[in-house]
Amino acid sequence: MEILMQKGLTPAVPVHTNKEDPVTQTNLGFIHAFVAAISVIIVSELGDKTFFIAAIMAMRYNRLTVLAGAMLALGLMTCLSVLFGYATTVIPRVYTYYVSTALFAIFGIRMLREGLKMSPDEGQEELEEVQAELKKKDEEFQRTKLLNGPGDVETGTSTAIPQKKWLHFISPIFVQALTLTFLAEWGDRSQLTTIVLAAREDPYGVAVGGTVGHCLCTGLAVIGGRMIAQKISVRTVTIIGGIVFLAFAFSALFISPDSGF
Repeated sequence: MEILMQKGLTPAVPVHTNKEDPVTQTNLGFIHAFVAAISVIIVSELGDKTFFIAAIMAMRYNRLTVLAGAMLALGLMTCLSVLFGYATTVIPRVYTYYVSTALFAIFGIRMLREGLKMSPDEGQEELEEVQAELKKKDEEFQRTKLLNGPGDVETGTSTAIPQKKWLHFISPIFVQALTLTFLAEWGDRSQLTTIVLAAREDPYGVAVGGTVGHCLCTGLAVIGGRMIAQKISVRTVTIIGGIVFLAFAFSALFISPDSGF
């Protein structure tokens, strides 16, 4: 350096960039997407129709069969929703980011309005509706059972033909739990939320977080059954959900669309 100074040359100053390590940025994006997905799924699903379906069916039939059917439906729905959301990434991120932020704000305001207008026994009405629907399905199943001959209600197996254990899951109850949950979830707020999240967040984080969120809610419904279904205040959960949605929308004011999460 002294030689350079004597020659009148200024030594080069090392340049330090603030660019983050791509691996670190990817990990942060995954974590942010995971936390966002699991949060909105929990506040959307607790006290929802799919929650009551799992709770009531678990009281009547084998819990493992009901849980397996419901989780397969919710897992498929989550993957489809993530694919739908990821398909929008062909649009420049800045547009999808702010459109999704606006949708979060709309969802949040709508949930707050619905929650404030709800009566304290709102969950009981949803519970009774699901019970009536399941009763209708049971009557149809019993008619089919009489036409096809006797069999076990939980496993759908005939007493004359022994079945392997793995066929226990491929039963009328498994199919009923899967179809009822899938149809109830299609077009639901949680599906739309998953699509919106996948459009702006890391899709793998959204898929994992959404699936874990569904697993927690459905597992709680299956284990707790009617007791938890009756104790949950749908009004309180809806209001909290509205606040969570608005919080994610508000956070967009401080996070750049190109930040990676």
